Amino acid sequence: MTTDTPHATAGRPAATAALTAAIGARFERLPLCRWHVTVRLIIGAVTFFEAFDQLLIAYALPELRAEWQLSTGQTTSLITVGSLGMLVGALLSGRLADRVGRVKVIAACIALSSVFNLLLTLCTSPGPFMALRFAQGLAIGGEVPVAATFIAEITRAHRRGRFVLLYELVFPAGLTACALLAWWLMPLLGWRWMFGLAAVPGVLCLLVARYVPESPRWLADHGRHEAALATMASIEAKVEKITGEPLPRPASAPAAPSAGPAASVPSVPSAASAPGQTARQSAGRGGLRELLSGRYRRRTLVVSVLWFTGYFVNYGISTWLPTIYGARFHLNLSDALLYSTVTSCAGFVGCLAVALTVDRVGRRHTLAWSLGAAALCLLLLGLFAGGSAGGVLIWTSLAAVFFFGANICLYLYTPELFPTRVRALGTSVGGAMNRVGVILGPIVVGAVYADGALGTVFVTLAAVALVGSLTAGVAAEETSGRQLEDVAP
Repeated sequence: MTTDTPHATAGRPAATAALTAAIGARFERLPLCRWHVTVRLIIGAVTFFEAFDQLLIAYALPELRAEWQLSTGQTTSLITVGSLGMLVGALLSGRLADRVGRVKVIAACIALSSVFNLLLTLCTSPGPFMALRFAQGLAIGGEVPVAATFIAEITRAHRRGRFVLLYELVFPAGLTACALLAWWLMPLLGWRWMFGLAAVPGVLCLLVARYVPESPRWLADHGRHEAALATMASIEAKVEKITGEPLPRPASAPAAPSAGPAASVPSVPSAASAPGQTARQSAGRGGLRELLSGRYRRRTLVVSVLWFTGYFVNYGISTWLPTIYGARFHLNLSDALLYSTVTSCAGFVGCLAVALTVDRVGRRHTLAWSLGAAALCLLLLGLFAGGSAGGVLIWTSLAAVFFFGANICLYLYTPELFPTRVRALGTSVGGAMNRVGVILGPIVVGAVYADGALGTVFVTLAAVALVGSLTAGVAAEETSGRQLEDVAP
């Protein structure tokens, strides 16, 4: 008899492996329908506002710098302290989500982020502001990789890239919305109102807790078999009601009713009949150790390089653009924010293009060619076009089309590479390297820019993007069209 307590018997790992595979097969037969879209919209709204919170500092920075008389070093610290919190949050949330569940972590992150936005409006000096931004970073950095993991786990292999990345578009959409709203409201109301408005979406935590089910893959992997079966059956019943048609039989499961709690329950061996399998399953649950050994070591290293290089370039550019336009080219605040907004909008176009083509082009080629094209644009900017605000606008916008597209692909690609037991942790390791890039990118740009070498800034960013392109082209594995359990058993 299956209980709802993990590791209750010695035979649990074998049963867990079989049930996890069966749950995967049952997801593969679900047609994409309104249920998927509803869940995607709710989780997408959370991610949208976390992206909004993440970039808000860049557009508040010119005003904060003037109000608090910040030096270049203090300005850099104000930018990077939130990213440091996101790095820590990404690492903690991955482990936490693999232990307590995806949905609980997502709901908690959006609630905490909103509370900190309210507290930020009360700050009157850099010290408290930086402390709160670090704490808020824990929540922002925690939500995004866990949400990406959850969406991947409820999606079938066929056209998974399109479905997941159309969800992931909410992140660059949040960045773009932040840019547009900041351009409109910041000169009128000031930075405090912007952070106050960003606190309102905290109510989404209630929608997540009520309408989003826990991942059946996660429940099965943690030995909560009855909960996994009941949740899967509930999802299947909702899909059948929406489509008005019975679901087909799972490809790799015995015949069974499609929606009952016992539907498609595999016949699993006991510990006595499969000691080797049990031992392998027990040895496989190694957390970070598993990510750094066997087949997953190379995958972890590759995605770490890709996350780092992509976001080093992204935030090295986007965080400093409003300041560069104002200090170097003497644009007023409104025009500086408008120019930066154009670049963000161009990046959104790149994300949409990748979402619509990634299943045909493949993950590896998308990453390699996008980062390579971004490197070329930045190199040309650094060598020939950095002498005018118009030249910076044109070439950073072209580069943004490509590096935004590469970065959004990583939210699809990384969860595909790791098994359910460490999927959130693996994605969060990528997210942590993302934050290392987010921290170091602005620091390096600030250091080079302090010497007045704007062209060198863009050449440096081009070199970093080229490293990412070569890494993807040489070492990345292709995952398009493959079931999660096949890519990462």
